[in-house]
Amino acid sequence: MSVKRLLNHIASAAMLLVFIVLLAAVIISKASGGEPSFFGYQIKTVLSGSMEPGIKTGSIVALKPGGDMTRFQAGDVISFLNEENMLITHRVLEADLNSATGEAQYRTKGDNNDAADLNPVSSANVTAEYTGITVPYVGYVLNFAVSKAGSVVLMIVPGLLLLLYALYSSWKALAALERKNAALPPAPPVTETQQ
Repeated sequence: MSVKRLLNHIASAAMLLVFIVLLAAVIISKASGGEPSFFGYQIKTVLSGSMEPGIKTGSIVALKPGGDMTRFQAGDVISFLNEENMLITHRVLEADLNSATGEAQYRTKGDNNDAADLNPVSSANVTAEYTGITVPYVGYVLNFAVSKAGSVVLMIVPGLLLLLYALYSSWKALAALERKNAALPPAPPVTETQQ
C-alpha cells in the first residue's frame, strides 16, 4: 500500500471519528438536558482555578453521585451546592458527623485557595464525589457544544466535512477513470467488408 493511500485512509478514519464524537457529544448533552453523563458518572466542566494544579480550569471531571453523603473524610474531594446554588468542587479539610441528626458538616477548601471556604457544607448539600478522573481543556469544547451556536456548528461542520470528502472522492475516481482511458491504446478503425 502506498503512503498516499495510507494517508487517505487515515484522513477518512479521522474525519469519521470526529463526526461520531461530535454527534455523540451533542446527542448526549441534549438528551440529558445539557448535563452529560457516562455509565452513572456525571461529567462537569471546571469553571474556576480553585483546585489547580490538580484540576485545571476548562477541564472536565467525572463525579459519582449518590450514596451516603456523610461518609466523606478529610482529603476527599466533593461537589456541593453553595448558598448561591452554584456547584463547587473542593477538598474536605474536616468532617464532623452529628450522631443526633445523622447529618455531617464539612469544612472545605480549594487546593489553590489561600483560605478555607467561609461556610461549612452540610451533607444535605453534597451532590457527588470527585472520582479523580479529569481531562484537560475538553470542558471548553463541551460548553460550546451545549450552547445554541455550538449545536448548530456541530451539526453543520461534520456535514460539510462529509460533503467535501464525498466531492474529493468523486474527483479522485473521475481522475483515475480519465487516466485509465488515456492509457488504453486507440481502437483499430472499423472497416466494412463486402460479401
